[in-house]
Amino acid sequence: MSICNGPVKSALFAALALLLWPAWALAQEGTTFRPVVPPRPTDSPGKIEVIEFFSYACPHCNDFYPLLQQWQAKQGKDVVLQRVPVGFDRPAWVNLQRAYYVLQVNGDLPRLDGALFQAIHEKHQQLFDEQSLAAWVGSNGGSAEKFASAYVSFNVNNLTVQADRLAESYGVDAVPTLAVDGRYVALGNTYPEILANTDQLIAKVRAERAGVKAGKHP
Repeated sequence: MSICNGPVKSALFAALALLLWPAWALAQEGTTFRPVVPPRPTDSPGKIEVIEFFSYACPHCNDFYPLLQQWQAKQGKDVVLQRVPVGFDRPAWVNLQRAYYVLQVNGDLPRLDGALFQAIHEKHQQLFDEQSLAAWVGSNGGSAEKFASAYVSFNVNNLTVQADRLAESYGVDAVPTLAVDGRYVALGNTYPEILANTDQLIAKVRAERAGVKAGKHP
């Protein structure tokens, strides 16, 4: 006994095809991703590197942060997340960009990363210059003196310059932005959509690499 007319049956077949179609095949250039031209080398040989371009000053990045943390916890061992702060030539953003690298260099990032987002966007603290940032770190279990010293160091200055160049090479003009394997930038209208498209790109890279290992063209 048939319970479906023609159009409904076609819709069911289409839905079934989507379920059976490999996740990587759903990635559509211009819709779910844009290519990075030319492709960029990554810092994680043998891994699938995902870069998040972000800023502590960005309210959207603050909203995205917990979702990204949840997403990262579910990834396989072949996926590595790198985070790159952007400055966009805005003084406050540049100061927070440097702050990220100071926290990273001093070993305070795991403890103060989310706390800095919270301080700016939920507690509305004005942490947009070196002095206020150093004082905040000092009041949150870190060393204000160590922060201030690293803030003006050659290493932090170099990391900040490299971050700006990297963001420019990926064509990043808004944050948060996720890039995959130095070759793709995930697109989407919502945070879950961006993360879903990132998953599709990761699957695409895995399929391409499997094809290469098997002697096939990706």
